[in-house]
Amino acid sequence: MILTVTPNPSLDRTYEVPSLERGGVLRATGDRVDPGGKGVNVSRAVAAAGVRTTAVLPLGGTPGTLLAELLVAQGVDVTVVSIAGETRANISLAEPDGTLTKINAAGPEVTPTEAALLLDTVRTCSGAASWIACCGSLPRGLHPEWYADLVTRAHAAGARIALDTSGPALLAALPARPDVIKPNAEELAEAVGRPLATLGDVVKAAEELRSLGAGAVLASLGADGQLLVSEEGSHYGTAPAPAVRSNVGAGDASLAGFLIAGGAGPEALASALAHGAAAVQLPGSAMPTPSDLRPDEVRITQDLPLDLPLSDPATA
Repeated sequence: MILTVTPNPSLDRTYEVPSLERGGVLRATGDRVDPGGKGVNVSRAVAAAGVRTTAVLPLGGTPGTLLAELLVAQGVDVTVVSIAGETRANISLAEPDGTLTKINAAGPEVTPTEAALLLDTVRTCSGAASWIACCGSLPRGLHPEWYADLVTRAHAAGARIALDTSGPALLAALPARPDVIKPNAEELAEAVGRPLATLGDVVKAAEELRSLGAGAVLASLGADGQLLVSEEGSHYGTAPAPAVRSNVGAGDASLAGFLIAGGAGPEALASALAHGAAAVQLPGSAMPTPSDLRPDEVRITQDLPLDLPLSDPATA
């Protein structure tokens, strides 16, 4: 069982529009409503693969109720921590060329009592978990060290932790030694305080975060593929995605694929790549099923092209 923790979940509505015209009236060609948040998406992808998953979520108000109902309908077990605030609702505008414009609400403020209850609930639910995926931004009311506290408690209970967050929350959690972290290139650049222009730059940044406490670094590089740096060495992989429709949740699908395949080594990296490539070819934040995957098209190597320039260089 894979347990996910999403401190700031959302209800996500995606509109497909012919083009984005500022100040105009846009007529959607399609729309969908999905439960959202990084950990939520990981659980959705895990469930779509036929693996058991539980999502621990602080939820409030009508959006929170609908979010839980949508998750249960997708085969996700939901453990709700009730909060006084209302769960946020986000909007995404997807254009035919894959360009995505997102409007993310700030979300509710979590009280100290609610924050403590959330930690206790994770501990209670973690006994049967092979992995705990802690994902996303922290809502108002949770200090940057909250994830570090969760990692420490989970390790004390014998659980393995995958952490997907950024900024101060990521840096604060590294001394607690999460088993794997999953930054993208921009988040890596922010963490090390310098721009990343080549794959070699990404490797050095990942090694630096490992020296600060991360067990392994699974770096998402968009169209340039993914990089895994761990005690087993560095592995780089790519997977073609000829028809990009939406990249919402693609990184979360990748993390799900990585954990489903054991969370270590080139086999897990290959699963991450297959899931991510499948996800970007689906509408909104739809998660891939096994029939969507093309594992035979994934390429993995330890002969890293360190001079490879990133298609979208990351700034610090």
